[in-house]
Amino acid sequence: MMNFNLTINPINDIEADIELIIVVDKNFKHKFIQDKKLLKKAGFKAEQDETCLFIENNRLYVGMESLSSANIRTAIASAIRTLSSTNYKTLKVASYMNHPKCTALLRAMVEGFILGAYSFDKYKTAKSEQKITDIIISLEEYNEYTLDIEKCAKALNNGQITAEATNFTRDIVNTTPEDCYPVTMANIAKDLAKNSSLECKILKVKDIKAEKMETLLAVARASRHKPRVIHLSHKPENPKAIITLVGKGLTYDSGGLSLKPSDYMVTMKSDKSGGSAVLGIMKAVSEMNLEVEVHGFIGAVENMIGGDAYKPDDVLVAKNGKTIEVRNTDAEGRLVLADVLCYAQQEIQADYIFDYATLTGASVVAVGHYTSTIMGNSNEPKDMIIAGAKSSGELATKLDFNNYLKKTLKSEIADICNISNVRYGGAITAGLFLEEFIDDKHKDKWAHIDIAGPAFVEHVWGENPHGASGAGVRMTLRLLEKLGR
Repeated sequence: MMNFNLTINPINDIEADIELIIVVDKNFKHKFIQDKKLLKKAGFKAEQDETCLFIENNRLYVGMESLSSANIRTAIASAIRTLSSTNYKTLKVASYMNHPKCTALLRAMVEGFILGAYSFDKYKTAKSEQKITDIIISLEEYNEYTLDIEKCAKALNNGQITAEATNFTRDIVNTTPEDCYPVTMANIAKDLAKNSSLECKILKVKDIKAEKMETLLAVARASRHKPRVIHLSHKPENPKAIITLVGKGLTYDSGGLSLKPSDYMVTMKSDKSGGSAVLGIMKAVSEMNLEVEVHGFIGAVENMIGGDAYKPDDVLVAKNGKTIEVRNTDAEGRLVLADVLCYAQQEIQADYIFDYATLTGASVVAVGHYTSTIMGNSNEPKDMIIAGAKSSGELATKLDFNNYLKKTLKSEIADICNISNVRYGGAITAGLFLEEFIDDKHKDKWAHIDIAGPAFVEHVWGENPHGASGAGVRMTLRLLEKLGR
């Protein structure tokens, strides 16, 4: 675990094993740059995230295009990865701000250190070790701004909480289905509540049946692992808003009887990314003690095959009484979310509802691996998520609903079909399906976030590692922090 220390001491007065220096906008003339001739000899161009380590001088340089939160987060992540094979234990770095009163870059710097240092080695015999344990941040600032140490300390603390919650989420997503199943997710929630001010309620099969969540139970039927519905709550005394978060927690998705091809089944441990994000968000909300009442609901289920599996051609009855024709058992996440959304609205009258799911490959086809797609009936909640994404370094974009795609969900034998009757627009039709389970009070207060692209990527990108990224955590925390001010 990294320890962060803020100090008013100038950077040259601080004792540390190594100094990290950021070269901004290829400005090699800045006073922080001490090895101009060596950098030139090394061919260092100071491109974004490019690093150059001088072991003999105990200095590491990293390039950054301009002073922005997104740039400094990835630059710092690149720098800490460069040091992963060294034996340095303490690091010092100056402050880099784009405004004397804005601490966003300091927070992003802290997030970059923690996110970039992440590794998942639970199943490796040789464990990786993060040698750097102490990071000293000097308030000597790149532009010679005078900084408020109290505001900087708060930014550092929030950045640390956010990044650690993101890594907590990554760990859950990366854990294999043999080790992380519905009961495991419920136990993680219980442990969070045990060690914090969060409240926790777990619905077991008998309770789920009593709540008439038959579509969720159908998906879970063929698995040896029984489903759980999780409800975590953060309840401050005088909340400035009430927010409901709903996460898809498919601990494994074989596709059911509409079995996935083997290539597509690999990485399906990541189908719990939405539920895992909700767990991570709730952890951070509690630690920040935000003045917002937040409720996190998770449908934890495993979708498997067997003699008792639900089938294409089945008609299921959702909690709100709507009937659903099943035409593909691999469109299971929306069936789980349908019931959990109904349950969440029954339990809590929220100002806003946000759901998180690795719902469709169509979202990835539409916008690529790195971007979440945001859907809903009203621009307000969608814009809130987009703003949170921009300030946190996540990527998100809107996909608009339309009535033409809505008609493609029509069923001849039930109220709605669980998949569209056309090949295209699958991310939107999945969102439109979920909209059928949002009540009139919440129609314009709900947004659906499809994190199928960024939740799990099989290479390093930016501040994110190979595997789980913790998508959704940072953007939502920024949204909640803003509501709590």
